[in-house]
Amino acid sequence: MDSLIQEFRAAYAAMRGDQLAETLHPDAQANRDKLLSIWGRGDQRGVTSDLNFLFYQDHSRVRLSKEETTGWFEIYQAYWKALGEILAAEGLRNDVKSSWTKVYESWRELTLLVIRGYTHYDFENWTIPCLYVTGKYLRLYAIRADEERNNSSDDISVPVMQDDFDPEAEEHKQLEDCARHLNRIFQTCLNDRAPLEESRKWGIYYAINLLFKTYFKLNAASLSKNVLKAISAGRGDMPTLDKFPKSQQVTFKYYEGVLLFLEENYVEAEKHLTMAWLLCHKDATRNLELILTYLIPCHLLTTHTLPSPQLLEPYPRLQKLFLPLADAIKKANLSAFDQALRDGEDEFIKRRIYLTLERGRDIALRNLLRKVFIAGGFEEPKDGAEPVRRTRIPVAEFAAAMKISGREDVDTDEVECLMANMIYKNLMKGYIAHERGVVVLSKTGAFPGTKV
Repeated sequence: MDSLIQEFRAAYAAMRGDQLAETLHPDAQANRDKLLSIWGRGDQRGVTSDLNFLFYQDHSRVRLSKEETTGWFEIYQAYWKALGEILAAEGLRNDVKSSWTKVYESWRELTLLVIRGYTHYDFENWTIPCLYVTGKYLRLYAIRADEERNNSSDDISVPVMQDDFDPEAEEHKQLEDCARHLNRIFQTCLNDRAPLEESRKWGIYYAINLLFKTYFKLNAASLSKNVLKAISAGRGDMPTLDKFPKSQQVTFKYYEGVLLFLEENYVEAEKHLTMAWLLCHKDATRNLELILTYLIPCHLLTTHTLPSPQLLEPYPRLQKLFLPLADAIKKANLSAFDQALRDGEDEFIKRRIYLTLERGRDIALRNLLRKVFIAGGFEEPKDGAEPVRRTRIPVAEFAAAMKISGREDVDTDEVECLMANMIYKNLMKGYIAHERGVVVLSKTGAFPGTKV
């Protein structure tokens, strides 16, 4: 414990928030020996006595106010207790076993004491990284506690999923509790009225991103809108997003884009996701892959553009999901499109992009109708005029193309219905002469955006 407090003193004297937060890191895999050394013999009375001496009696101690001293004393006392549960849960203690639920509960006590440090003990804003560490691990321990419970024999029926979206699981008891405490961290930052240079608002986007991740895991993405409303209302006295670390900007823009995507506001979603893509570090492959998962469907619907093999080359999972769809759309192969959609159905539904990608069938159909139009050739030129494409095309020709491409019979009424829908969506310009069984297409721009 003495070495830990020495690190605390060095970080505090230098006013280095990142170094101060390091003293609260609980990663037993990365810092096994260090954490075992801090835990020592597990003597609570001895540790309390050591902390009393180091914070209140030692002549070389950092001179803090009485309130700050009390706050940090309580925090390191709670940190030591939490370490005992963490080491036991990781199997690094021989004297006792623990569970991740106990780890979560002990870490929650530490998190509440850190929050209390800002609300009651006047902790300075440069120490905010301590909130980052406690909030981050509170969420991770909540997830592990829920997984442990859901995998136990008492609750074996509850499915466990390993993705931000978890639509099947009904119970996330610890994570739901965690969300309430993460919201307290958010409110602690949001409601600070100190001048910006001394404000806790510099921690707000880290707290928001933790909340976004938690709400999505809980399948309660709609709760994120309350967070966006809160920061929108207080934006006048907040630092602008570009003043925050790029990692926080990328995460925020990603989730903001996904929220708009889920509301089917694809134009705005594309803007936010594109910004996240441009800001994201080139080596953050996993993050880039997540952004593309939503940006590709956005592009498909807003600009009718498809991902190239070169773009997807670093992302094998996305290649498997999107390249068959893109190939089917380019070739106007409706049956191949339907098959690709079925093959990736589980992943598409898991990521909530299935219904969006399903609309891509309209683009494949547009390309098929365009091929029929081009194959129709030109009308006989009159008086030396330039040839004009044949614009009156029998519905039967389109029906034949759909039958070949979709590998199933379609009657004339269904074909006319599909073509009327294409005209309505401005994917094709013209009208249907039902009585004559003919489609009359525009002489200029029959298929907008395709140069035909």
